[in-house]
Amino acid sequence: MSDPVIIPVPKEWAERAYVDDVKYHAMHASASNDPEAFWGVHGQRLDWIKPYTKVKDTSFNEADFHIRWYEDGILNVSANCIDRHLATRGDQTAIIWEGDDPSQSRAITYRELHTQVCKFANVLKARGVKKGDRVTIYMPMIPEAAYAMLACARIGAIHSVVFGGFSPESLASRIKDCESRCVITADEGVRGGKIIPLKHNVDEALTHAHTPTDVNTVIVVTRTGAGVPMTGGRDVVYEDEAAKVSADCPQSR
Repeated sequence: MSDPVIIPVPKEWAERAYVDDVKYHAMHASASNDPEAFWGVHGQRLDWIKPYTKVKDTSFNEADFHIRWYEDGILNVSANCIDRHLATRGDQTAIIWEGDDPSQSRAITYRELHTQVCKFANVLKARGVKKGDRVTIYMPMIPEAAYAMLACARIGAIHSVVFGGFSPESLASRIKDCESRCVITADEGVRGGKIIPLKHNVDEALTHAHTPTDVNTVIVVTRTGAGVPMTGGRDVVYEDEAAKVSADCPQSR
């Protein structure tokens, strides 16, 4: 093997860095010498609904194996990803999205992300999704996939992401395994220029003879605008539902 190539860090990059070589080694030593104290301090970088008093509780005993961090604290991932940045970084870019066609791209600010996630969360709530419920996300790589995940976290629902390239049979088994009653999908996906019939796959999965499910809501995001069959009472077009709800949704605890 050839010797590794070391590329010097440009000065302007180094000046913007949060950690330099000296600080990195100091942090590494601190984390190694007293991990509980180190992570106790760094855990405070997050916003907590209920602050933790315990940092680490681990046991590698086979009879009582567990790994718990900040176990008595309560936080909301959605609020930590979005809300805490609004006051100082609201107009900065939170997500850069590039479509299957590179000419399609979007820069989404924290403020826009907050609005979209709150709307998605309220659509889920309007369809009866609540804390502890499981939601299956079977989506293409579009911003709404991120909105959906953060929306679930916001209301305390548990999301299960199923790769959009999986078959209806694979999708059905995953819906069944987690006892999901809500599926979020799109009319179609686009991958490498090829159309992926996501809604068709969901419909097939929900009627799969070997793994029947109890899904009562399918939320369909518009990706290509293709006409897809909609089952009355179960299927809803996301954009239609989002137009009916508030852009404010308090975080769940």
